[in-house]
Amino acid sequence: MNRSWDVIVVGARVAGAATAMLLARAGLRVLCLDRSRHGADTLSTHALMRGGVLQLQKWGLLDALVSAGTPPVRRTVFHYGIEQVAVSIKPASGIDALYAPRRTVIDALLVDEAARSGAKIEFGSPVVGLCRESDGRVSGVTVHDPRTGLERTEHAELIVGADGRGSLVAREVGAANVFPGQHAAAYLYGYWAGLPSDGYEWFYLPGLAAGVIPTNNGQACVFVAGEPARVDAAVRDGGSIAAFDGLADQIGLGPRVRSADRVGPIRYVRSLPPGYLRTAQGSGWALVGDAGHWMDPMSTHGMTSALRDAELLADSIISPAATSPGSVGSYQHTRDRLSLPMLQASDRIASFGWDLVVIRDALRRMSSAMTDEVEALALLGSVA
Repeated sequence: MNRSWDVIVVGARVAGAATAMLLARAGLRVLCLDRSRHGADTLSTHALMRGGVLQLQKWGLLDALVSAGTPPVRRTVFHYGIEQVAVSIKPASGIDALYAPRRTVIDALLVDEAARSGAKIEFGSPVVGLCRESDGRVSGVTVHDPRTGLERTEHAELIVGADGRGSLVAREVGAANVFPGQHAAAYLYGYWAGLPSDGYEWFYLPGLAAGVIPTNNGQACVFVAGEPARVDAAVRDGGSIAAFDGLADQIGLGPRVRSADRVGPIRYVRSLPPGYLRTAQGSGWALVGDAGHWMDPMSTHGMTSALRDAELLADSIISPAATSPGSVGSYQHTRDRLSLPMLQASDRIASFGWDLVVIRDALRRMSSAMTDEVEALALLGSVA
């Protein structure tokens, strides 16, 4: 049966679920489709920056995140070689701590709230194509039902691609890359229980970086990163576990990691794309999250960017100046203004072509861009 919706969101991760929730709260008829299953895990640094925490608080979801056992982070420590610089998280904009939820927690929280708000959520429903009007406007999606092997079409005034880096929506509409990054890091990461941590911890050494991120269940996510050739050589020589241990020793994390209990395997992430900023809107379509904007995980800003883009898009659609759900106004302009400085800084960090002086400058630029982001989000009160 063909049904008519105001908005169809392709993808039900952080960006897609948040977009569906906000639009449903505003009274729009929203269908959200995802090829995966509810509560599935995915690659993530977990760390929310102040902008993301601010949004969850505005949306009334922060208490639920805390109740799920997500620990507060009230301090960030930067390790530059043997030097340490500690920064306390000062209360501002009603936020006195940061949080780093597992994706199984925050994704499910947003999806469940979207459903409570009136959005129709369908998991296990991959979108295989887009529908267009005679003038080329995107007007719907073709959905494959793996249980029956049949396809159906769903129509809406706006199709939102929130379907990740390999976005079918972005590919089908020919979204151009307006910022082609040049660099991408490779990663080894895992989870440890009983690992002492002083909030977020970031480690930098010429050619290497690492992070310790406290998350749910008393665990910490720990990663080491470097140029792909260097990390690949270490894995090829000794396997993922030995490579992780060796690189962690080099950057000063080895003894602490070995004093804790590893939970699960060491994962090796390679062949990530450089950062990009794709065209975010067109006739009958828009992109949010990684579908439209990707920064190397060294930025630790992916989830915050996804939540930000969801709110920017929803605000544009719901704005009194919008003539219909298909009108997304200045969404792309605002997204680009906030994203480009971070993309430039994160691309520089992912190059590993820096010393301990240059990396501080890149991190200062990233911090300045995050401040601009928080100020912009604080002005978006109506959509929450």
